[in-house]
Amino acid sequence: MTVEKNPPAETDDQRRDVHWHKVADPDGLDEGEVTSCPAGRKTVALTKLHGRYGAIDNRCPHQGGPLGQGTVENDQIRCPWHGFDFDPFTGKAAGGPDFDVPTYPVEARDDGVYVGIPEPSPRNRTISDVLVETMANWGVDTVFGMVGHSNLGIAEALHRAETAGKIRYFGIRHEGAAAFAAAAYGKLTGRPAACFGIAGPGSTNLLTGLYDAKSDRAPVLALSGNVDSSVAGKGAFQDIDLLAAFADVAVYSTMVRANSDHAELMTLALKHAILQRGVGHLVVPDEVQVIEAPNVRSSGPQGRMPDLRVAPPAVPLVQALDAIEAATRPVIVVGAGAKFDMVAVVALAERLNAPVLTTFKAKGQISDTHPLACGVLGRSGTPVASWMMNKADLLLVFGASFSNHTGISPYKPTVQVDTDPLALGRFVPVTVPVLGDVGVTASALWERVRPHPALADQRPEIAQRWSVWRAEKTRRATKDPDAGVAPATIFQELNRLVPANAVLAVDVGNHAYSFGRYFETKEQAVLMSGYLGSIGFGYPAAMGAWAAAPDRPIVAVTGDGGFGQYLAEVTTAVKYGMNITHILLNNAELAKISQEQQSSEYEVWQTSLHNPDFAAYARSCGAYGRRVTDPAELNSAIAEALNHPGPAVVEILTDPSAH
Repeated sequence: MTVEKNPPAETDDQRRDVHWHKVADPDGLDEGEVTSCPAGRKTVALTKLHGRYGAIDNRCPHQGGPLGQGTVENDQIRCPWHGFDFDPFTGKAAGGPDFDVPTYPVEARDDGVYVGIPEPSPRNRTISDVLVETMANWGVDTVFGMVGHSNLGIAEALHRAETAGKIRYFGIRHEGAAAFAAAAYGKLTGRPAACFGIAGPGSTNLLTGLYDAKSDRAPVLALSGNVDSSVAGKGAFQDIDLLAAFADVAVYSTMVRANSDHAELMTLALKHAILQRGVGHLVVPDEVQVIEAPNVRSSGPQGRMPDLRVAPPAVPLVQALDAIEAATRPVIVVGAGAKFDMVAVVALAERLNAPVLTTFKAKGQISDTHPLACGVLGRSGTPVASWMMNKADLLLVFGASFSNHTGISPYKPTVQVDTDPLALGRFVPVTVPVLGDVGVTASALWERVRPHPALADQRPEIAQRWSVWRAEKTRRATKDPDAGVAPATIFQELNRLVPANAVLAVDVGNHAYSFGRYFETKEQAVLMSGYLGSIGFGYPAAMGAWAAAPDRPIVAVTGDGGFGQYLAEVTTAVKYGMNITHILLNNAELAKISQEQQSSEYEVWQTSLHNPDFAAYARSCGAYGRRVTDPAELNSAIAEALNHPGPAVVEILTDPSAH
């Protein structure tokens, strides 16, 4: 074996701890060439010059320039950033000894070039570790994000926590998808996940998904790396005022500084996110992330969280009971604020024989198979729900905000129950506003109510209205459109095939209105961008749902417009083996916008889309992909996709004029 060595850089005692790493093939470098080579955790600048190999540290001590990307001139390595020169064998700098760089032993063996790297010292615990440990103490176990140059210290702490089994990290293709995924996780579980970005554009890309969390009151933790404090505010690269940028979207946003109480800042961010159901945000400058903190204690929720199940005050509770006991046809309307209290609400409905209507955002909170369930109320709803509301003599509203899209009648006597005092009577005054936990209040009403002697049993009428509506849905499903597959047909098949315990992430667009009208839930959970109404939500939300509930079937329902915004995330789903079945309605148009233009008596303009073959695209990413143009193929395609053990896309061509 031929071995060539450069002059030793360490003593014999030091060399005993050297680990040898193959960094190049025997003929991997040309004479006079320098290149960057990973060697364990270290990267070296490897040079071949005058038949010898030299290895020096890859970082220029001036500003960290990659010496291996430089050039060899006059037997010196020239830094590609600022032109500093270094001897490729001794590491000596032309600018003086303060700039000398370490060297490493090299051996040219028969099978390649090897560099000896000393055993790395154990990494000391840092401020980033304190922050991540505190996250884990609060139960944050999932992070979606993108690693970059201004968040590497936090990334290393996340890496260590992942290795220890304390968190899971999912690297996404766009930070907006990370924020949507975290928001969906919060909506499904009521617990925060985290999203993670770098300074500047990495963090501003998070904002749309975080506004979705704010609008729908989902707990989320956002972590922003930031530029070094020494250049902040000076117009440096990617230097923006992130506290100003996040001021409106976050319920808590602060800068973590060198002398901060680091664990307590993370605790405050998470406590705000959980209690105020919004975005907690921390900005961590680059140099703060790596400050050693061997003795700094992490924090946690112990002794900090109150019992939020607050009972209503006595007077409004009595007023609510009086209103209910005077009604013969009460109706219950539930919003997303009642999501985790449906057992108590349904028990009260059964006590009152009261129809249960949901807002669109609350679809699925009661099974449509329940004899009192009437489906969704409003623009995305069923005629069953609107019929029963119009016949009601009292509306009992739990956890809903009276959005104009929901269509809750302002002319009916109304009892509104909510934990947020600002939500009570937000748009119009209500008869009895009740501040209290939904579950506690519903149980208190159930225990004390004495229903009206003439209370109507509305179940037969509900059944009759469902019969009429189901007959109409069947008629629409069997009527062939001019082109493609009718939405009614698609959702009829999904009704048959989607498992009862699935989670459905629904994007914004015409398909969402069809979903609200035609799909009948069993025990499925439904996620959507409710108040923000952000197109593009569906597929990243399915990723968040899969992370929150990997044992449940996850189904994304999107249009081509929304999916086009985050279609690269199919590669993320493939990378992590996310079992997501994607039902993609492709009408080659932003059809909802076309209809809005038409209803406003404008010309339809700039709503057509030039789409790829999405099924072929899915296959190119490593996912299942099938395109459907014939309704007869729909059942088998959806069934195959649901049974596929990984990401699957069923692209269904539809007519933009169909509804």
